[in-house]
Amino acid sequence: MRSERKLADLGFRFGKNGAHSARSMMIEELKILLFSRDESASKAEYEDDIVNFNILHKPTEKSRRLTFRHLVDLYGLDTHILLFKVLRAWWELSESAQAILALQLSIARDPLLRASTEVVLNLEPGEHLSRERMEAFLAADDSERFSAASLKSFSQNINGTWAQAGYLSGRAKKYRENPNVSYVNVAYALFLGHCHGLSGQRLFDSLWCRMLSQDKERLFELAHSASLRGLINFKQASEIVEVTFPNIALSEV
Repeated sequence: MRSERKLADLGFRFGKNGAHSARSMMIEELKILLFSRDESASKAEYEDDIVNFNILHKPTEKSRRLTFRHLVDLYGLDTHILLFKVLRAWWELSESAQAILALQLSIARDPLLRASTEVVLNLEPGEHLSRERMEAFLAADDSERFSAASLKSFSQNINGTWAQAGYLSGRAKKYRENPNVSYVNVAYALFLGHCHGLSGQRLFDSLWCRMLSQDKERLFELAHSASLRGLINFKQASEIVEVTFPNIALSEV
């Protein structure tokens, strides 16, 4: 397993707080932003689009700058950050995969959201997830860490993100759903596991694959589809599984 320092170099973030203390994953803003530029765009160009050209239609300069900051916190918006570079390269392959791709990178970069996977993944399909249940989980380790108002806001943001990605449904009340997962999402999950130093079967047992809420057979099927499209090389013979990444330089990982 790689150290936190090496993972941070790839784009993972650690600590206790994250962007979800202020916003959800802002999937619609991300879609507009990435549609406006090709995959070679720089962080400065994205900032220019948001702050100066106001392509996200924010009412004030302050709100535009805050939006840019939150998007950077969640996604990096910089091709020097490997996690964003790979997401950006695969972003347009499947429109249906984009919301979960955004969730996957958000979880890698936001410790607050990453902690919430324990709550959401343990729900049965159709089970109700109350805001109070998420609040209780966030406060479990340190009841004095957040105020009641902060817990309410954080929980709303986190539950909103899981809903945007298709894991929860409902407006006033949230219920667990099984998301619509693409071969792109499986390839990206395997890549995230690879960044942690995992290989073979262990890739499919990682948090990144477990959070896709698919059985192992379906994950293998989608990995095969990703392999046919050149995102990964996937080979399976009985219990032996091999996954490599032909378009990602090993030196980057």
